[in-house]
Amino acid sequence: MEKRNQARLEHLNVTVVDAKATAALLCDLFGWHIRWEGASIYDGYSVHVGETDTYLALYNGPGGDAKDAAHTTYTQKAGLNHIGVVVPDLDKAEAQVKELGYTPNSHADYEPGRRFYFTEENGLEIELVQYD
Repeated sequence: MEKRNQARLEHLNVTVVDAKATAALLCDLFGWHIRWEGASIYDGYSVHVGETDTYLALYNGPGGDAKDAAHTTYTQKAGLNHIGVVVPDLDKAEAQVKELGYTPNSHADYEPGRRFYFTEENGLEIELVQYD
């Protein structure tokens, strides 16, 4: 069998109400940095936030418009259900999430780690996980 090209995920592009504010939250929580920001497609604005090799592209339309940004996507084909982020200390991360006014939920321990979720202003669910 022929070996396929090795691929890696570089980024996800997510529509939000305010790309700058969402990027600031992610930088604060995860120690990420803004890789690029500026005008983008359809007269919108984008902020690329993350690490050296991977990032989230946060997009908002003109004037910050995001059509029904808080809708649920679990029942939609190709909907974004949540973004998973590995953290070195889940308890510390949970304390930070609470300090920022978010409510952690759906805590679970499973092999090989632990996790919880929270939802930010755009309705974007973020999973934080620590592997043992």
